[in-house]
Amino acid sequence: MPHLSEEQIKKYNEDGFIAPINVLSREDANEIKEEIEHIEKKWPNELEGLGRNYVHFISKVFDKIPHNSKILDAVESIIGKDILVCGTTLFIKNPDKKGFVSFHQDAKYIGLEPYNWVTGWLAVTDANEENGCMRMWKGSHKEDLQFHDQKFDENNLLTRGQTVENVPIEKTTPVILKAGQLSLHHPKIIHGSGLNKSKDRRIGFAIQSYIGSNVDQVLGKMYVQQARGNDTFNYHEHVKRPNELMNNIDIANRKKANEELSKIFYSGSNKIGKY
Repeated sequence: MPHLSEEQIKKYNEDGFIAPINVLSREDANEIKEEIEHIEKKWPNELEGLGRNYVHFISKVFDKIPHNSKILDAVESIIGKDILVCGTTLFIKNPDKKGFVSFHQDAKYIGLEPYNWVTGWLAVTDANEENGCMRMWKGSHKEDLQFHDQKFDENNLLTRGQTVENVPIEKTTPVILKAGQLSLHHPKIIHGSGLNKSKDRRIGFAIQSYIGSNVDQVLGKMYVQQARGNDTFNYHEHVKRPNELMNNIDIANRKKANEELSKIFYSGSNKIGKY
């Protein structure tokens, strides 16, 4: 897909998200799923807990996703031509009807300022209401950041179980995606997702997030890759792209990045969660 149209940009600015964006074929999406399953089988626990983050550091298959030109064209339409990738996360919901994501705002706890950044969410498998697709509260990004209660629910896929209470479900929009399709959402939009009530895994690959080079990390240190353009501000530590699967140097870089990310996510908290 080329750059977003004026109408799509207008819709993003008005609603706080845009979807679906066609990015990968179903076959390409299945390659990602197979890579996940291969790693889970050969290196158990490597994608568990903190291991779900910075997965593009350890796999060429995962690395291709945030550097995909179709995604970057769409992202450029929102944040400009100087684009850094500052993180990826696997959101996997097994068919156990337990895992969920409470309604929250990314900007509340990620520490990226100013808000010249956007999160991409790629459907590795189909995402629908039955298996717990994301739901967006249109226009909520225009309001101030809301109070988030820290619940630390063991089934919540968020770090602190951070929750915006009393979100009217009837005012939220399900983001239904086919495998290979992408959504982009604003840092301040209130969003979440429910339980997987299907018989299959629901897998999402989040690029969290794409940031303009003018965006600083105000809560800690961030490890990034140059995706497009130039890094004229040099706020962050740059990391090379992987050349092979599970290389020791790449694993060490991911460990360092996750240690710093954990400090950011739990800044000001007296409790640490499993992510």
